[in-house]
Amino acid sequence: MQILKVTLYYFLQLVTYLIFGRAMLSWLIRDPRNPIMQILITLTEPILSPIRNFLFKLKIGGNMVDFSPLAALLLTQMLMAMVLTIL
Repeated sequence: MQILKVTLYYFLQLVTYLIFGRAMLSWLIRDPRNPIMQILITLTEPILSPIRNFLFKLKIGGNMVDFSPLAALLLTQMLMAMVLTIL
């Protein structure tokens, strides 16, 4: 059980780093064809897209600001806390 807990925790930590990296680099690298951005987009878009659609239905955010990385980071942090307490 401890192996599952540690593995899940580190996976969620990796997801957190990837989402944070994508958010920060999106301010610096404006070209989505950049190889680094392509890797980050490929890895994080399956997580961010459903959150983005959900926030759009709630009319949170808009065309100028994308709050899906922030919501995803909060969600992964909550999941990490649950992994530590439950498992």
